Amino acid sequence: MNNRDTIPNSMMQLLHGSGVDRRQFLKSAAIVGFGATAGAVGWPGSSRAVAPRRGGTFRVGIHDANTTDNVDPATPFGIFMTQLNCAFRGYLVEINPDNSISPDLAEKWEASSDALTWTFPIRKSVVFHSGKTLTARDVAASLQYHLGEGNKSAAATQLADVESVRADGDAIVVVCKRPFADLPYFLTDKQLVIGPSDESGKVDWTGLDGTGPYRITRHEPGVTTELVRHANYHKPDRAWFDAVQLIAMNDGNARIGAIRSGAVDAISEFDLRFAPQLAASPGILIDETASGAHACLAMDCSVAPFNNSDVRLALKHAVNRNEMIDKVLRGHGTLGSDNPIGPITPFHVNISPVEYDPEKSRSLLKKAGFEGLKVTLSAADIAFVGAVDTALLFKETARAAGVEVEVVREADDAYWSNVWMKRPFFVSQWGGRPTPDAMFSLVYAGDAAWNETRWRNSRFDTLLNQAKGELDGQRRTALYGEMQRICSEDGGAIIPFFRNRLSARRSNVAHAGSVSGVWELDGGRSFERWWFSE
Repeated sequence: MNNRDTIPNSMMQLLHGSGVDRRQFLKSAAIVGFGATAGAVGWPGSSRAVAPRRGGTFRVGIHDANTTDNVDPATPFGIFMTQLNCAFRGYLVEINPDNSISPDLAEKWEASSDALTWTFPIRKSVVFHSGKTLTARDVAASLQYHLGEGNKSAAATQLADVESVRADGDAIVVVCKRPFADLPYFLTDKQLVIGPSDESGKVDWTGLDGTGPYRITRHEPGVTTELVRHANYHKPDRAWFDAVQLIAMNDGNARIGAIRSGAVDAISEFDLRFAPQLAASPGILIDETASGAHACLAMDCSVAPFNNSDVRLALKHAVNRNEMIDKVLRGHGTLGSDNPIGPITPFHVNISPVEYDPEKSRSLLKKAGFEGLKVTLSAADIAFVGAVDTALLFKETARAAGVEVEVVREADDAYWSNVWMKRPFFVSQWGGRPTPDAMFSLVYAGDAAWNETRWRNSRFDTLLNQAKGELDGQRRTALYGEMQRICSEDGGAIIPFFRNRLSARRSNVAHAGSVSGVWELDGGRSFERWWFSE
C-alpha cells in the first residue's frame, strides 16, 4: 500500500492542488478530515440507525479512572477524564464520526495565505452551565492558559508554535511563529477545553462550569460523576439523554458483568477474549472501529541499557508481533512497526515491521556487550485491556533471544502518576492523534513534555521543524516518511500493534451508524450523539 492510498481522495486534491489551491484549503470553514471512515464494522446489527428520541439516564462504565484525577486541563489525564471533559466542557473544533473535523464553539475558521494567522469567530448562542454567555475572551483565556515559556501544561508542546492568542471582538485571533497548517486539528486535543474567564482574564479550572451537553451535579474522582442535560446546549439536535452517569470501572470483568446485567448501558472497552460471547449475548451490540490507538513498550533512552541503539533494536527483534495480535487482540488490530503513525492517519508510510528474529537479537546484544540481558518491564491493564498479557508474551518470546524479562504487574490506581515515565521500561498506550505533527510534537520531539522514552534524535527534530511549516503536500509526505523510518529504526518505542477500538452497548442504545475511532465511545461524544431507541 503506498502513501497516497492512505489519504482520502478529497484530502489528496486539497494537498496536491487538483482543482483546489492551498489558500482555499486553509480558508475552508470545515476542512475535509484526515483518516479513514470509522464505522461500526464486523458485528451483526451494530450499525442499525433509528430516529433519535429524548429521555433516560445513560450509564457508562469507563476504565482508566484514578482517585488522583482532577479537572485542571493542564494536567495529564486518562480515559475517564477524557470522556468527562467531552461530556461537560466544550472545544473550538469537533472530530466527527468519520474522523473529519468541523467547527464546534467556533463558527468557522479562516487562515492567512501563509498559515501564520488564524481567525476563529465564536458562536454567539453558547451559554455556560452557570448562565454566563461564552465570549471570545473566555476562549482566548482558556488557550492562553497553556502558552508561555516554561509552561508546564500537558498541552504546551501542542501549542509551542503559537505566538499569541487574543480576543478580537466576537472572534479570537491565533498568531503562529511559523506556518501551522494543522492548527484546527490541534485544537481538538483533549486538553484544550474552554472554560469561563473572570474579570482578570483568568480561568478558575477548579470549578465545574462548562458549555458541554451535560452539567455536573456530583463528582467523586475515581468513583463516579453524575450529570444532567444542559438546557441551553448550543446544538439543539444533540444531547438526547436527560442525564448521564459515568461510573469508574477499572476492572474489565466488572465492566463485562455490568453490561450483561444491564447495570450500565455502555462500556468503554473490554477484554477481547470475551468479544464473541458478548456479541452473542442477547441485548448487547458491539462497535468496532479502526484507530490510531497503539500499544507501546517504552524504553528510557537516557539510561542503560536502553541508551544503546543496538539494545533497542535487539529488543524489537525479540517481539513476535503476529502472535501478539492473535493472542492479545484476538485479531482485532494491525501490525505495528515501532512507528506511531497508523494506517488510518495521513502521511502514513508502509514500513515493514521488525521481524521476530531471536538470533538477530542475540547478535545485536553481543555486539552491544549485553549478552544475557535482564530487564524489568512494568505493566497494568489500566493502560489498556491486555497490557499485562502483552508484557507476559514479550517475556516468553524474548527468552528465545537470551533476554530475561521480569514483568511487574503494577497497581491500576495511580499507574500514570507513579509508573508512567518513572520506570525505565513500561507498557503504555496512545490513542493516536489526527495528524503526524500532533503525535510527533506531543511524544517524540526531543523536548516534548510527554517524551516517555526520553529519546532524542537531532535529524528527527530537524525534520519535524521543517514539516510543521511545510505547505507543499508532497514535500510534507517525504518529510513525515523519513521521520517514521527514523522512529522505527532508532526510537525507544516498541509499537507491536495498532488496536481496533471495541466498545459494547445495550441494544436499546442507538447512534447514526458510524463512530469515531479517535477516542473511545465515539471520540468521547457518545453522550451527545447517542440516544435510547426505546
